[in-house]
Parts: sequence; C-alpha cells; structure tokens
Amino acid sequence: MFYMWHLFFMALLYFVLGIFHFIKPKMYLKLIPPYLPNPKILNYLAGFFEMLFGILLLHSFTRNFAVVGIILMLFAFLPTHIYMLTNKRAGMNLPKSVLIIRIFLQFFLMFWAFQYYNVSL
Repeated sequence: MFYMWHLFFMALLYFVLGIFHFIKPKMYLKLIPPYLPNPKILNYLAGFFEMLFGILLLHSFTRNFAVVGIILMLFAFLPTHIYMLTNKRAGMNLPKSVLIIRIFLQFFLMFWAFQYYNVSL
C-alpha cells in the first residue's frame, strides 16, 4: 500500500496543475485539438476539475469519486496527447520519444490513482 505522502503529493500535483490552466491558459490552448469545440471553456473546465479532484482526493468520503474522475479525465486528455504527437506546434518541439512517453505516462497516472480506490487513510 502506498504511504500517505503519495496521496498528498498526487492531490497537490493535480491542484497545482489545475491552477496553471488559469494562470497560463495560452500554453494549454495550443495543446487542444482544433476539432474540439470551445477550447477556452475546455481549458478552464480541465483546470477546475483537476483542482476539484485534487481536493476530493484528501477526504475518505470523496476519494473514490476523485479517483474515478481522475481516471476519466486522463482518458479524456488522450486525444490532446495524440494531437501533440502529430502536430509540431502543439508538441512544443519536444522530441517524438518524449511525446510518446507522455502518452504512456497517462496510463501510469491512471494506475496510480486507482491504487487509492476504496482506500481510507
């Protein structure tokens, strides 16, 4: 079983990354595939839900909801990661290998979150 600090780290990670959607929206907007509607709204929604799930992870009563939400959110982000791989501007000039690793990282993050399903600390 994971130690408690891993859970706090995960919660902080999602909360801080969520804040960046509001602080640096232009950075995120160029990552959103053009076929998705209302990129600004999608960006702010992503930030809001990242912050919300980060907070909800900290409470035993809401943790399962947060875990499921994180897994679904990361799954929903996969088209963005694929878009980054296929679009040079969206890929921020990162090497293809890094962009491929980012896709696999999504599945690791899903697995990490799932470790806290039905866990009360």
